[in-house]
Amino acid sequence: MDISKAMHMRASWVSTDTPVAEIAKMMAQDDIGAVPVGRDDRLVGMITDRDIAMRVVAEGRDPKTTTAEDVMTKGIVYCRTHETVEDAIHLMDQRKVRRLPVLDAEKRLVGMLSLGDISHSVAREMSGELLQAVSDHHR
Repeated sequence: MDISKAMHMRASWVSTDTPVAEIAKMMAQDDIGAVPVGRDDRLVGMITDRDIAMRVVAEGRDPKTTTAEDVMTKGIVYCRTHETVEDAIHLMDQRKVRRLPVLDAEKRLVGMLSLGDISHSVAREMSGELLQAVSDHHR
């Protein structure tokens, strides 16, 4: 199955200078746990609810002055609309990520693919294996 048939079509991204407080509000409003971060029209990282908890709250930083660039996970793992869900599963398993930005042929963000999207799109056994793989404790 093509990723474009499984992904969430709506995807937002923020710039590197966006305050974390604004990103947290966006996450709450849209009920999402990760937001891609871009600079100069290119994705450069991802900020997750875990990044906010561990790198802002736990470290006592001010979310109004701390920016996405300060706490984002640098680099970005993504998939393309022409790839298959199975390709995405393999990538998520390899890189131990739970969400992938989806880029089109022009390298534009067109959606997000999450574990939940996959669980609705493939056999239960396959989605269960992926869930177990990306949920393993870090050693």
